[in-house]
Amino acid sequence: MTELRGALIGCGFFAINQMHAWNDVEGARIVAICDRDPERLDIVGGQFGIERRYSDAEALFADGGFDFVDIATTVQSHRALVEMAARNKVPAICQKPFAKTLSDAKAMVEACREAGVALMVHENFRWQTPIQALRTALDTGAIGTPFWGRFSFRSGYDVFSGQPYLAEGERFIIEDLGIHTLDIARYILGDVSSLTARTRRVNPNIKGEDVATILLDHENGATSVVDVSYATKLSKEPFPETLIELDGAEGTIRLRQEYGLEITNAKGTTITDVSPKLLSWASRPWHNIQESVYAIQQHWVDQLKRGAEHSTSGADNLKTFALVEAAYDSASRGQTIDVGAMLR
Repeated sequence: MTELRGALIGCGFFAINQMHAWNDVEGARIVAICDRDPERLDIVGGQFGIERRYSDAEALFADGGFDFVDIATTVQSHRALVEMAARNKVPAICQKPFAKTLSDAKAMVEACREAGVALMVHENFRWQTPIQALRTALDTGAIGTPFWGRFSFRSGYDVFSGQPYLAEGERFIIEDLGIHTLDIARYILGDVSSLTARTRRVNPNIKGEDVATILLDHENGATSVVDVSYATKLSKEPFPETLIELDGAEGTIRLRQEYGLEITNAKGTTITDVSPKLLSWASRPWHNIQESVYAIQQHWVDQLKRGAEHSTSGADNLKTFALVEAAYDSASRGQTIDVGAMLR
């Protein structure tokens, strides 16, 4: 099939990973980039050989010549850019956090639905090789029906040196990291009916919370705990691994540090190495996330060509976004929140 042409809006810290991944994706390439910072445009354009460079998104869309847009800016501009894409009938991938508010997110999904164009959120953690391996084991009935889970990301890694803006927001770890972990919980155990959350700020040099513990009641009756921390000092730094525990009616699954997938059932215990590939442009310890960027972008292209729904479509991501909003609401009020009511 014809190669799809894409445009990237936003040439910041994480967009470099997306550009590398686009070079590896089959069936698509980036033909234009846009950023308000001329230095970023020059750096990314020069590094990846992109001649079409824009400082204004309206001008980019006016010139056209691309089949989709990859929005890699910060959250403040997401609604305007997604709605701009919808007006121009251009399918869009949008970075997370998807929107500033749930009402904004709903409006963005509706705009693309009315325009008849695909919208996918770049919610890539569920595409990590170890997460996919765990899901496959669950789907093949390795532990029967799961009834309990824990999804944990605890680290002392300095994320602020590369992304200093993370220290400035009133919201931090749930919005930036917990959103991924909550999405994994949904992906593995299904949608959530209610949740209870508690947060803390341990690091005195940031404005938002850097620790969160969230209890989830899943619609199928399972219970899980999502716990995230950037204030946890360990003898062996696990960053950026998500560790998972699942208990099922017929066994257990444990995704342990250093990518060991342990399955215990009536047949005994097996441990499988489910390490991500180290792509040519990737570097440890980021390679787990970097590989998942490639995987989700390949998924975007494949589904777009088929005219099929994406795993992390805008509509699906509303359910993950609602968990983020519910967690902040629960933590501030000290109450359990009905998630379903937020989506109605």
